[in-house]
Amino acid sequence: MPPFSCSAPPNGLHPARTDSNVVTINVGGQIFQTTKQTLALAGPKSILSAVAKSQLAHLSEHFVDRDPELFSVILSLLRTGNLPSKAKAFDLQDVISESQFYGVESLLVSSASNPSQFDAFNLEKSLVLPLNGRDTPSAIAATPFGSLHVAHGSKITSFDWCLGRKKTILTQFTAVDSLLPISPAVAAAGATDFSGLQILDLENGSVRETLNWENVTRSDSTVQAIGSSGEYLFASFESGRRNSNSILVYDLQSLSPVTEIGHNEIFGADLDSAIPATKLNWIPSYNLLMASGSHGGPSGVSGNIRFWDIRTGSVVWELKDKVDCFSDVAVSDNLSAIFKIGVNSGEVFYMDLRNLDDEKSWVCLGDGRKLLNGKKEGVGCKIESHGNQVFCTKKGDIELWSEVLISSRKKSNDGLGERVFRKNLMGRMKDMGGAKITNLAFGGNKMFVTRKDRQFIEVWQSSVRGF
Repeated sequence: MPPFSCSAPPNGLHPARTDSNVVTINVGGQIFQTTKQTLALAGPKSILSAVAKSQLAHLSEHFVDRDPELFSVILSLLRTGNLPSKAKAFDLQDVISESQFYGVESLLVSSASNPSQFDAFNLEKSLVLPLNGRDTPSAIAATPFGSLHVAHGSKITSFDWCLGRKKTILTQFTAVDSLLPISPAVAAAGATDFSGLQILDLENGSVRETLNWENVTRSDSTVQAIGSSGEYLFASFESGRRNSNSILVYDLQSLSPVTEIGHNEIFGADLDSAIPATKLNWIPSYNLLMASGSHGGPSGVSGNIRFWDIRTGSVVWELKDKVDCFSDVAVSDNLSAIFKIGVNSGEVFYMDLRNLDDEKSWVCLGDGRKLLNGKKEGVGCKIESHGNQVFCTKKGDIELWSEVLISSRKKSNDGLGERVFRKNLMGRMKDMGGAKITNLAFGGNKMFVTRKDRQFIEVWQSSVRGF
């Protein structure tokens, strides 16, 4: 007998209930009753949806040769959109296999690894993902529903959304410095010592396409940063001779070039032009691309932050950062602010996006006195924004910055209310400390962390009903 079949009652006999909206399903000998509307939520490609569409659905008992206890979890998922608490009693891989059989894995992913379930104040280190080989992670990238790609040495290891299955491919790079997922099985990768931006098939390890920048000197062009919006792919290139740089914009679907912005040819000691963009962030609400980069020299560290309008190819705002220049910078669309870590002080600063002008200055959220101590406490620190929070690494710890909304705020000189941010240290006491943090990434209800000289990835996760 096939795993899914139906049998009509004998002639002259009818089910106890003749409600045309009720469907009876026999799963492994256990009877379940539900409605056509509930089964239709499984989606048009699901066998459950096919049952709901059957004209004789209410007159037949449909038999499914599967585990009834696992089916009860699937049915609860359809009824409520959430996994029931009893799902914890099952192995996650068993639930995934069952969801694939019924064609509802997308609903399972949405329930178990939904970005809306991300709770920054509830994150705990829950899992460690080991990597093959001796190389430590150089770049990590997560997808919205929690799958993860990790570059380590010349390899890229991909974990699925439940982090239970992984696949490793070998690339042409000695080490990957920039990594960006384009689709579940395709990623863009680049390196500062290898020419071209490669579009990789993560299933078989092949290079689908290599995107290059034709600079004036016709030398090799290396990738300094990668970014994307819903429509475009951005790549920051620098010539092999390090005398020119540019940002190229590609169509995210066809990968055909759209435009070129920020093209700089360096002449003499023009240090500002010599700084390529090493971080690219799209700001959806403003429809702008933030490009940032810094450079260390005899007189200290200096950097540039530029906001580009890619439609006109022009800079709409620019900041040259020299006093306690940023070690890293992030932009938060939700908070309408830019954040940086000062390379000298190691403190967090912010600038309000709602009123940018040439006279605008950074506001220190920490101890401003550290500006004068001459130390390089911010070297290697990372800062990233996610949702309504900002995450800042300090050696082996993570600081979580959040805005405190105060109804009766004093008016500042720009006419906007004074903003108040508060800091929290993340994790339980046993999660604190450890080797220096090198990368942060966010996907689904998870945060991913890598550390110096460690061949694994830490998974910090909000608790989820069901698993």
